[in-house]
Amino acid sequence: MAIIDKPSDYFNTMLYTANGAVRNITEADTFQADLVWLKRRNATVSHHLVDSVRGATKALYSNTNASQATDSGGVTGFVANGFSLGTQGGYNDTGTFVSWTWKSGTSFTNDASATGIGTIDSAGSVNTDSGFSIISYTGTATNGTIAHGLGVAPSLIIIKNYSTSINWSVNSQPLNASLGDYTRYLTLDSNGAVSGAGNTQYQNSAFTSSVFNVGTNATTNGNGNSIIAYCFANVQGFSKTGTYVGNGNANGTFVYTGFKPAWVMYKSSSLSESWKIYDAARQPNNVVNLALDANSNSAEDSGGGGNDIDFLSNGFKQRGNDSRANGSGATYIYMAFAENPFTSSSGTPVTAR
Repeated sequence: MAIIDKPSDYFNTMLYTANGAVRNITEADTFQADLVWLKRRNATVSHHLVDSVRGATKALYSNTNASQATDSGGVTGFVANGFSLGTQGGYNDTGTFVSWTWKSGTSFTNDASATGIGTIDSAGSVNTDSGFSIISYTGTATNGTIAHGLGVAPSLIIIKNYSTSINWSVNSQPLNASLGDYTRYLTLDSNGAVSGAGNTQYQNSAFTSSVFNVGTNATTNGNGNSIIAYCFANVQGFSKTGTYVGNGNANGTFVYTGFKPAWVMYKSSSLSESWKIYDAARQPNNVVNLALDANSNSAEDSGGGGNDIDFLSNGFKQRGNDSRANGSGATYIYMAFAENPFTSSSGTPVTAR
């Protein structure tokens, strides 16, 4: 994968104020969204995730284990430079909102018996340039492998069985490699620490350049259930997932990503702490401390409280000592997307914040 010089061709953050009218949320020179994740900032309202594979109006909520809902007045379509909205509560009725959007864009289908790739058929939408795919499959309740279409091994996968009320599952390959057990997972709708060893959501082997694996557990492979997987691979200058260890100091841990972040989400894997989300659109200048919690419907944090971070030209740095972000000796997983690469494909450095 080549360095991405313009990350906003594949990921974007847009802010809007509800107006109670049917509308498009767009930004010039960007893309038709394939995954929309939005949250009302100033009220207790669920996170909403809608993607082009499951279809417009088909919503999941990162802060609950609920099955898929049809929100007819929510995200009603995917349009040039963004997405369209109805007037439903939690989307566009009242208040201020943030939306995070990703582009996949290329249709993908894999018949496992015909191609010999994986053991479970899969379909969806893939972008090999940005290392992102949205993959749908039907569970079998037996150990299986599923084609993801990326051509490189995904570093992090977020899975939801949307046929039933069951927890989200997050598999961080860097974390599991460090723990020596690839069956470990975290739960997006919970603040719980990483699971113990020997679980059945995944098999004890690393994801490959062609497939990810699932076990027999209904969370990732419920028999006859419809399941969606958001697959992310690391791409130089655009995206990075990994781990870091906190130092419990206001002069906190620095995490090198190789780009200036536009969006960061992290979670302690060793402590029961929330999933924290920050972005450069809500706070274009350091310090960055207005967090939303993926596992909670709470309004946006007012800032501070030991959760301050800085977005730098080549990564992010913790500026607090709170255990949610930088507990001494605690391990954290993170996922980040770029505003600019640290160095462009022509070798030109970008400017810091």
